[in-house]
Amino acid sequence: MNTIKPDGTKGTAIKVNNEVFKIEPNEAVVYQAVMQELHNQRQGTHSAKSRGMVKGGGRKPWRQKGRGVARAGTIRSPLWKGGGTVFGPEPHSYKKRMPKKMKQLARKSILSYKASKGEIFIVNEFVQLEPKTAIFYEFLKSLDIQKQKILVLPEEIGKNIRLSVRNLYNVDINKADSASTYDLINHDFLLFDKPGLLSLNEKLSN
Repeated sequence: MNTIKPDGTKGTAIKVNNEVFKIEPNEAVVYQAVMQELHNQRQGTHSAKSRGMVKGGGRKPWRQKGRGVARAGTIRSPLWKGGGTVFGPEPHSYKKRMPKKMKQLARKSILSYKASKGEIFIVNEFVQLEPKTAIFYEFLKSLDIQKQKILVLPEEIGKNIRLSVRNLYNVDINKADSASTYDLINHDFLLFDKPGLLSLNEKLSN
């Protein structure tokens, strides 16, 4: 894989593991990994009151017979306005678990797919950039990806790169070796620095 110079031209080549960036993507595993992450983000605190939990309704609203209306035992019946809910949601955990090797395979699949489509860019170091949004935007413009959804993946999130991207609505930033399957698939392009790419390559090679 080749690095990109600040002017957008091709730089030096980097050797990466084909088992990380050149495998046949496994869509089923990617789907499972994304669903696991989205499920684990849910709080699971949703709740509704049944007829026994709703306040009031202890007294029979009217006598059983003789009024010419439907019989009723409580004003908190699910049939009534303000009554309880039948089979309403209850708090529970959505947490799912997934084997580590499957998680790694999911990330490798996305990286391989994006590498094959030319959706991965690598710069030598982000610290070389001035901490200015305009300069970083011009760099993205030189790659013709300024309007795309971009994930910046340095080895460490330094001050310069953090200040450069914080005002760009379509650019997110995360440490390269901490990016999840959902992070990788939820962006159109991945922008690594060289140390970040090598650290992720090493992590997924083990």
